[in-house]
Formats: sequence, C-alpha cells, structure tokens
Amino acid sequence: MKHFINLKDIPAKDLRKILVDAKKRKNARKSLNNLDQDKSTPLKGKLLIQMFEKSSLRTRLSFYLAIKQLGGSTLTLRPDELHLSKGGESIEDTAKILSNFGNAFMLRTDKDEKLEEFKKHLTIPIINGLSPSSHPTQILSDVFTVEEIKKKPISKLNITWIGDSNNVLNSLIAASVKFSFRLKVGCPKKYQPNKSITSYIKKNKNKILIYNDPKKAVEGADVIFSDKVISMNDKVDKKKKLKNFRNFRINQKLINFAKKDFLFLHCLPRGKEVDEKVFSSKHSKVWQQALNRVHVQKSILLYCFGKLR
Repeated sequence: MKHFINLKDIPAKDLRKILVDAKKRKNARKSLNNLDQDKSTPLKGKLLIQMFEKSSLRTRLSFYLAIKQLGGSTLTLRPDELHLSKGGESIEDTAKILSNFGNAFMLRTDKDEKLEEFKKHLTIPIINGLSPSSHPTQILSDVFTVEEIKKKPISKLNITWIGDSNNVLNSLIAASVKFSFRLKVGCPKKYQPNKSITSYIKKNKNKILIYNDPKKAVEGADVIFSDKVISMNDKVDKKKKLKNFRNFRINQKLINFAKKDFLFLHCLPRGKEVDEKVFSSKHSKVWQQALNRVHVQKSILLYCFGKLR
C-alpha cells in the first residue's frame, strides 16, 4: 500500500513508472468508450471513496472514470453531510470507517494537516486531490501531456510558469526536481514562493529561476504553464491582486518571447490571466491536458494498490 500526497515524497523512478503505464493504458483504449472497462480489470471489486471540501470538476470526473475503467467503483461523500463536520466525529474514527468500507480514499481538502492525520489512521491508500500546498495528480498528468505532445522527455525542455505562487506551482517545482527539467517562474515580487519552497529549491540545487519580469521568464519557453490568479478561497483584496498581476497577463505580446512551437497549458478554471486569443490558439492544449487526467490517475491508483504493470 502506497500513498500519493506530495510529489516530493515519491521516488522519481516510481513517478516515471506511472507515466509509462499511463501511456500504455491510453494507447490501449483508442477504440473504447468512456465507460468501457479496460480488458484486464485490475481493480475489479475495489471501491474508491472521494471527499471534496473544495469545488471540483476535472478531478471529480477523472477519478470517477479512472476507477470505473479499471473495473472498480466510486462513492463521493459530501463533508457537510458527515459527522466529521456536523457531529464532531474525529478524523481517527472517520478514517477507521473509511478503511472498513473502502479500498482507497481520495481527499480534496482545505487543510494539509488533514491529509497527514487521515494517513496516520487509514489502513487504505490516501490520494491528495488538491490541498493548500500541493496538487500532485494535476502536475504529474501535465508532465504526461507535455511529453506526449512534444515527443521527448520533459528534462530536455524549457518550462515556464506565469502566475501566482500556489499549490499547483509548488507541485510543478517538485516535478522539476524529480524529472530534472529547467523551470522559470514569472510573478510579482510579493507573490514569490515562500521560504519553505525556496529552501527546497536550494537544497536540491535544481535549475529553477524566479523572475519579476514576465518577458525574461517566458523567453525561450517550450511550455508556458499558468493558473487562475485568484485561487479557490483566496482571502485577499481581489482587485488589488489582479492589478499587481496586470503585467503578467499572457497575451500575444508576451508569447512572442517564447519558442514558435510553444505549448500553453492551464489547469483550469481560467480567469483574466490569459487572453482569449492565446487560450483558443493552436498553442493551447488545455482540453487534451484535462482529458489526460483520467489516464494518469488510473496509473496512480494502480501504484497505490501495488499493481503497476
């Protein structure tokens, strides 16, 4: 049994195995419909329990299809209907019940500490479907998408992030260390990664550079990543923050500094951080990016169950 909480804690060779397996599984499904099961149903009879403390569309749908295609089933719980939030039941007791009824637990949470507390008491794997500091399933899938389209290892590409320093960027930084790719981060000075993240970068001596000039960050980029400037439950002065990011808007003028065949990726939902012309251009692969979540999360599930091919 293995957990999938943070890319930093998972060996690089295991992450690569997940991507290799996902590629095989995607290729094997070319003639199948969404609800058709894989020919070998490795998770037949298994139940994935999901719980979302924050809004979710892509993660919810992709995990539903992932376990379904592997032969298992899913049950989605609403935290506001559970004793955990309404009746004061402890995480320990909730975890024991989840372990008795389910075979894996996927949690999207508003507190990182909850993931660790659940992990301590669960006897089944736990998967981080997004937390304040990390979004590992998203970024691993994004690495898959980049390599699928560019047809080369991500280590040979120049990756750029334009936007806020948030959970998605934290996981992208961890991926940069695990997969040894060059990463340039473009953001206003007051929105740079926090000390724990910069310490992680220094400790791993990776090629991660932070710029307060978006043009320098985008220059020579093979891939440009972005995310919504105003994140879920972001308790800030929204008008002020958007004003601070005004010069970091991904528009035609900015993308001229990237390579001619660059990719644009966005984890969605989008906001005002990208122009419609860029979002809808031939460079944008956001829909392929979203669909690939299913294939990679299937392999993440198999990893957690110790059943990777």
